[in-house]
Amino acid sequence: MTKLLVLLLLWQGAFKLALPGFEFSFPRDHGNHPEYKFEWWYWTGHLVSDKGRRFGFQVTFFRVGIKRDFNSVSNWSLEDLYPAHFAITDIETGRFLYYQKLSRTSPGSVGSSTGNLNVWNQNWSARVEDGGIRLQVNSKLAALDLRMKSLKDPVIHGENGISPKGNQLGQSSHYYSLTRLSVLGHIRVEERSFDVNGQAWMDHEFSTNQLAENQIGWDWFSLQLDNNFEVMLFQLRTKNGSLDPNSAGTVISPEGEKIPLDNSLFQLRSVRKWISSQSGIEYPVEWQIFIPEYQAFMQVTPLLENQELDTRLSTGIIYWEGAVEVKGSWQGKPLSGLGYMELTGYQDGGKPNI
Repeated sequence: MTKLLVLLLLWQGAFKLALPGFEFSFPRDHGNHPEYKFEWWYWTGHLVSDKGRRFGFQVTFFRVGIKRDFNSVSNWSLEDLYPAHFAITDIETGRFLYYQKLSRTSPGSVGSSTGNLNVWNQNWSARVEDGGIRLQVNSKLAALDLRMKSLKDPVIHGENGISPKGNQLGQSSHYYSLTRLSVLGHIRVEERSFDVNGQAWMDHEFSTNQLAENQIGWDWFSLQLDNNFEVMLFQLRTKNGSLDPNSAGTVISPEGEKIPLDNSLFQLRSVRKWISSQSGIEYPVEWQIFIPEYQAFMQVTPLLENQELDTRLSTGIIYWEGAVEVKGSWQGKPLSGLGYMELTGYQDGGKPNI
């Protein structure tokens, strides 16, 4: 299956590049963008049951364009693949459950809509419902049914409609987030069901050719702080071990104001590593973050060390994606928070293909 995916990804069609000047419009841009090759809708969050049991969750729907045949009238034309990932972190038991799918567009069962949020992959789905978002995922040992309301307007990362990832024209993405979602719903872990509430983060990103050849992976953070700020940061790593200058981030104020950060305005320092017993990959799982403009120091620690996903049957990579907690200070005041961290490209030194 993985070899087939790689071959299909090499079959390029006529896709648009993510270029400066793109103007976002909502709800239109919550929907799909089939004119771009890569797209993903992504949710992470922290939940607590009515008995105080804590969980983290991740759900990602990918769309990978294979070709564009503008003369085709068949709904069965192979134009897109739809990988998907789902994970639950059970903090009390220390158990990490994850699932993956790889499907092709199939009328009625796999696809996405234009004009507003609606993406589905068999019995996994995300859509607009009752003025919010409903996220439903059902797998063998875990499931969730969550309703979300955004407490802040969408935050568009980067400048002039693009989030640059490289120096060449088109090495960018169109990227926005809903950084503070309130959550109510239900989850199932094995045979037990829980009523839960909490908070979540949504990313939606679409592009065609955002990574450069010398880039090997990234370290990405989404942090929801108790002072009602949010922080998104990513650093891009190159094959020679250096950091790409296109690393960047965004601070979101309590009022929803966006403050862009270029790579000179923050520092990330890895302070502890963990080696997976399943893959043998070493990940930097604990970090210190400095944002001098806010006199901000944040210690980012995983709530569970083993939050590694082996998704070679869907996206062809092994990566670490997990729930973290934050302790530190912000403008001289004590700080805490919750978030998610993604670490890619540590698999055999290879560059992710999604």
